Amino acid sequence: MRLTGVSRESRWTGLSVQTTLDNPSTRPGLRLPGRVTVAAGPDDVLVRHVRLGLVTTVEPDDPNAAKRLMQFHQVPIAGRFVVPAGRRRAVDFALPMPWETPVTTFGGVPLLSLRMGLRTEVSVDPELDQGAMVPVVVHPVPTQQYVLATLATLGFQIRQAGLQQGGLPGVEQTLPLHQRWGYWAAPLYAGPMTELEVIFVTNSAGLEVILWVDRRLALAGITHQSISRFRIWHADADRRDWVATVDGWLRMAINRHAAAASGADWSARVNESARVSRHPDEPVQPGFGLGGTAGSAGVGGGGSGGDGT
Repeated sequence: MRLTGVSRESRWTGLSVQTTLDNPSTRPGLRLPGRVTVAAGPDDVLVRHVRLGLVTTVEPDDPNAAKRLMQFHQVPIAGRFVVPAGRRRAVDFALPMPWETPVTTFGGVPLLSLRMGLRTEVSVDPELDQGAMVPVVVHPVPTQQYVLATLATLGFQIRQAGLQQGGLPGVEQTLPLHQRWGYWAAPLYAGPMTELEVIFVTNSAGLEVILWVDRRLALAGITHQSISRFRIWHADADRRDWVATVDGWLRMAINRHAAAASGADWSARVNESARVSRHPDEPVQPGFGLGGTAGSAGVGGGGSGGDGT
């Protein structure tokens, strides 16, 4: 699918900007190829530089403030040049997608609360930026996809996916935002937790998975949260027993959570084995991932398969 964004013609310079993506679908860590075409009007136009930026909507640090657009990644693709009157100049690019780029679709289903665009900025004399934006669709890397699919297989129901401005304390990040996946607890784990938040911090070598466990008792006015971190490599992801891995992470996170809340009479541990209806190493089918059920047959959990911190 070919997507094109065209800016309005500038009434000062007659300049117009067209940005074309042959395929708007990409993944973190890949390069997004395309072309920017700059067309001059009746006069020569001096272009100072051309830059590309990834733009999305984030929730600010202040919970009472409204969501806002943020450009979280910018790359220059051309320096100073002149476009003669009535002529065009094309600039090809291959934009590197940061490994921490937020995911906007999973299992063939768009995450409705997330949108991302590629904005083209052309700086000309006098000081004037021309911008044309085209949508970009970001799929999860395979390691992320295995974790998300396994959570669905274990019975976790996704309730929201959003972007938060700022970094996480004590976590090494390169972007000024992070993505949170919110889930209702699966039946097997619903005693010790009410909600689960999952945060991915990805790099070229592997994935850090942050599990934010929340237990709320509304009538008693009690709430308790705890955070556990796990690391896993991209290598050999397709040969890993992901049910055992993710179930092990959840058990460790829940047991830490219960230990931290040991003074409360509602703390609990998970003692049963996870039993699932589909092994996660099978190909993930289109449309899978926005829900899942636990069945009677499958692989039991236990080992974490990753490094807990």
